[in-house]
Amino acid sequence: MYDNTTEITKALLIGVDTGIFDIEQSLLELEELTKTAEAEVVGIFTQRRESYDSATCIGAGRLEEIAEFCKENQVDLIIFDDELTATQIRNIENATNVRVIDRTTLILDIFAQRARSKEGQLQVELAQQRYRLPRLAGMGVALSRLGAGIGTRGPGETKLESDKRHIRRRIAFLEKELEQLEKRRAMMRSRRKKDNVTTVAIVGYTNVGKSTLLNALTNAGVLAENKLFATLDPTARALELPDGKTVLLVDTVGLIRRLPHHLIEAFQSTLEEAANADLILHVCDVSSDEAAEQIQVTQQLLDELGCSNIPVLTVLNKCDKIAHQPYFAEKDCVMISAKTGFGFDHLLNRIAQSLEETSHRMKLLIPYSDTSFIAKIRATGKVFSEEYNEQGTLVDALVDRSLYEAAKSYLLEETE
Repeated sequence: MYDNTTEITKALLIGVDTGIFDIEQSLLELEELTKTAEAEVVGIFTQRRESYDSATCIGAGRLEEIAEFCKENQVDLIIFDDELTATQIRNIENATNVRVIDRTTLILDIFAQRARSKEGQLQVELAQQRYRLPRLAGMGVALSRLGAGIGTRGPGETKLESDKRHIRRRIAFLEKELEQLEKRRAMMRSRRKKDNVTTVAIVGYTNVGKSTLLNALTNAGVLAENKLFATLDPTARALELPDGKTVLLVDTVGLIRRLPHHLIEAFQSTLEEAANADLILHVCDVSSDEAAEQIQVTQQLLDELGCSNIPVLTVLNKCDKIAHQPYFAEKDCVMISAKTGFGFDHLLNRIAQSLEETSHRMKLLIPYSDTSFIAKIRATGKVFSEEYNEQGTLVDALVDRSLYEAAKSYLLEETE
């Protein structure tokens, strides 16, 4: 008989408050990240300081308290809300005898769990390797010295230099692989533009209901969980609007406050789905106490990605959980509930109104000598009905702008 139950990791969270950001909210988010990584939070320690301690990030007295707490509560893992150096990690581990990671390492671990596509897995590993490389120095106490001259010669290449060389090779390989995938993705985007495919990207803070909304509108079947970063790989599905237009609805990776820049760089090709969209649906959880701040964080990150010139439609989700419209709701925002379907009709109409006019609803009389034109309309737009008479084919269709001028010669009536 074997016991297959997995012991839950007991984690202690630590934050240093230097006044740069709201430490309380940041630690609440770190707690959610820890739960997403399937660890149990057994305690939270904070310390107010003017600056981080260069050796241990936190003060010596506080570190002694932490070491005692870890011993008494059998803590398995210490998670710092701040980015640590390799030396700081080593010193804290020596003082507490507990494994130590920081916020970025935790996020990368969650990303590694969630990545399903080849591109997502490559992006996660690239971010991990880039983060690990500068932190190799100082890790471990048994690394031999490297130098030239009397007293510095060794048996050969040190483990440190060997590891660095391996990681650099791996980074170069991953960058090359992702470059090939990015070329393929760029070709797909170029083809969509050539075929006049309109793209609508769903963006927003992590765990606000983006995947639930995509599933509800398109039956996409995307994993939707009440966890941070439940979706990592982008998913695209066709969505028909009330005016008959069909758009490509794209779900993207969730955003988060204090998202490290090298993570943004690693996921650049995924996030570029938003940067190349015709319209951005900015979804936020209106029931969250941090909704206003989350909206601001998302807007800042969108600006960093170069999305400032793309029209944005703000969608306030989970409105079934609130009694009144929030103070921060914009005049043009849309209130919905992705769970119940409330507000979907209004949302779809607003999407249609927000998009640049790319097609026209027209009633045409096309002579039998040019029936191939109907095939062109069907390839780039939509045919609602066809009737045949002596003069030709009566067509009610959604005509793409690329065919609009040619269709005018057959026009009977333009309905939109």
